[in-house]
Amino acid sequence: MSTTGVAEESIHQGIVPGYLLARLARSSQFAHAAEAARQTLIKGRPEYRAALELSVDSNGDLIADVQAAPTRTVYDTHNTEQLPGDKVRGEDDPTVKDAAVNQAFDGLGDTFRMLLGAFQRDSLDGGGAPLNATVHYGEKYDNAFWNGSQMVFGDGDGEVFTGFTGSVTVIGHELGHGVIQTTAALEYQGQSGALNESCADVFGALTEQYTKDQSADEASWLIGEGIFTSAVQGRALRDMLHPGTAYDDDELGKDPQPADMTHYVRTTEDNGGVHINSGIPNRAFALAATAIGGKAWETAGLVWYRALTGGLSATADFTEFAQATITAAADIGASVETAVRDAWIAVGVVEGGVIKDASADRAPE
Repeated sequence: MSTTGVAEESIHQGIVPGYLLARLARSSQFAHAAEAARQTLIKGRPEYRAALELSVDSNGDLIADVQAAPTRTVYDTHNTEQLPGDKVRGEDDPTVKDAAVNQAFDGLGDTFRMLLGAFQRDSLDGGGAPLNATVHYGEKYDNAFWNGSQMVFGDGDGEVFTGFTGSVTVIGHELGHGVIQTTAALEYQGQSGALNESCADVFGALTEQYTKDQSADEASWLIGEGIFTSAVQGRALRDMLHPGTAYDDDELGKDPQPADMTHYVRTTEDNGGVHINSGIPNRAFALAATAIGGKAWETAGLVWYRALTGGLSATADFTEFAQATITAAADIGASVETAVRDAWIAVGVVEGGVIKDASADRAPE
């Protein structure tokens, strides 16, 4: 089987039959003609792409299958802050000498493939939106972010943070914000903001697990593993399964994430603790996924995705989201519903099997 990215449109009728073009597309002897055949089989809008997958069925007949494929572009600001910067790699370009460019390009593809394979979602918006990223943003910039239309990566300072393109969970997380933006559009404040961050972590973790073909039990559940230098006493930015344990460093302090509602942090900083209290729904997801077992994207991930895309309000708090996941889980099966409900009980959002009113637990606006 071979796969080549080409532009998407319906296949047109023509004097040369499609089965001949499909056969020619597999040719190793006529390389230029094979490429031309592939371009002829599928052509159209440049901003959307598809993949031509060729295989032979049990009767020996050639099968040409058209599937969605990413349209990736990576830019370089050369340590300025002028976005998007200079284009340095596009979808059909070979690898370049700059490792950050190649890592960003590969991470965009990894996230695209997870979304498509796990949820049949064609890119961030479900409609094949291009995936753009900028590397070498700013001078020793210690972050990576989604700006509403693209990913942006800093290089880190070299002492505490390394470059951010080396972590697929970081890339999956930031692109996850793009999915959230085009679905529930969770407000970035208080509990809805913490859910925004948590769902992005879920996408980041699932991207890594999908790419490595890991089961929930095999996964590390770490977000940002490897972005700290060896000088830092820490494994990652966050630990979804064990919030509050990702790092404990003399200079950086201890990971402040709570693991349950008893330790919910009430603060006006960080938009009401969006990066801190996300540890609570993070742990609920990791507990549900490990209790269900198998590949997290197949069941627990599907539950969370259906909750996020099933009419959730933009101001949803933990209780609304918990109810949405329990409802989505029930549609899959009783054992899945039990695992999801038990996970929310474990983190204190559900008490005695009943969804509690968390209004008193909200961080101040």
